[in-house]
Parts: sequence; structure tokens; C-alpha cells
Amino acid sequence: MSVGAYSIRKWYTLVEETLAGEAGGTDALGPVRRVVVAAAIRNPYAGRYSEELGAIVGDSPLLGAAFGARLVAALAGVPAQSYGKSALVGTAGELEHGNAFLTTAFANPVRTALGGGRAWISSTGKRAALGASIDVPLAHKDALYVRSHYDTITVSFPDAPAPDEVVVIFAVASRGRINARLGGLRAEDVQGKDGLI
Repeated sequence: MSVGAYSIRKWYTLVEETLAGEAGGTDALGPVRRVVVAAAIRNPYAGRYSEELGAIVGDSPLLGAAFGARLVAALAGVPAQSYGKSALVGTAGELEHGNAFLTTAFANPVRTALGGGRAWISSTGKRAALGASIDVPLAHKDALYVRSHYDTITVSFPDAPAPDEVVVIFAVASRGRINARLGGLRAEDVQGKDGLI
């Protein structure tokens, strides 16, 4: 399957719903729905150095739109409050190739699909072999300093990344951690404010 110039071997979707915290308690905000959408994409620069990375960056808005549509479908009407992105680069590629997939040009269509997002999107990346895991960071989509929404979701893909692939990953969550109680800025306080507060 192709999206623009990207050759996608496989799409992945994970939907996780946490009903209670680690100690078993719940709170008034209900369950946390976390959704991960990922794609194993052929790396056009695998095995070679290139000063420019336009073959990755060029169609980023199309790729972001495809991710956004899949995230919204998996959320099934539940709004996202936090987000994050990551890339697993196969061993024939460079970490820079993963970062090239995660630029603002890719992320902005995802923001649009999710109904906006004023805060920058936390990200991670690494070179890895098949089945490697990665922690995708999550933070509030409208204000970075909402402590209740600092979280991660760990993902792995048994058949990816192949050496000539990059697995591009985007994760969202419907709320912050269950029983978050460290104080600070609250999610309900950030509406209409600058995304960096």
C-alpha cells in the first residue's frame, strides 16, 4: 500500500483501556483509552547516506492525514487529551531518518484530525532490530505542564522494523493517569491558553 511516495508494508493499531490504577483504585474521570497507530514504511535512504531527506519529508502531510484518520477511527468518538510520537529505524538506516518522518509537516494534520493541539509533541526514536520496544511519551496536547498527563506507552512490533524500514508511531490518550495527585496545572485550566504554559 502507498500513501503518497511512501511504501507501507503494514499498519498497526493498538487500543488499550485502563480501568483502574496500579494499586487497584479508580477515580471520577473514568477509564483511560490509549491508542497507538503505527506503520512499517520502506526507508528510501536505507544503506546509503544522503545530505537531503526530501524523499521522506516531501509527502509528510499526506502521511499525517492518514495517521490522523486512523487515530480518530480507533478513538471511536472519545476525544484525545494527550499525544506523542516515535520512530523505530531499521538497522540499515540512520536515527535521522526516523526524525525526518516526525516533523511538524507530519504532525500538523494529526493535530487537525484530533481537533487541535497547541503544545509541541514529545517524541523518541532509536535504531533497532525486529521486535524492539520503544516508549512513546505522552503529554497534554494543549499545555506541556499538565503533570497528570505525563505518561508513556510501550510498544513493539514482532515483525518490524526490517533493516530497510522505519516504523512511524503516533500515540494518543483520552485523559491523564488514573489517580494522578501531584498537583500543578490541571487539564481543565488550560482551555484557551498558550500551549507552553
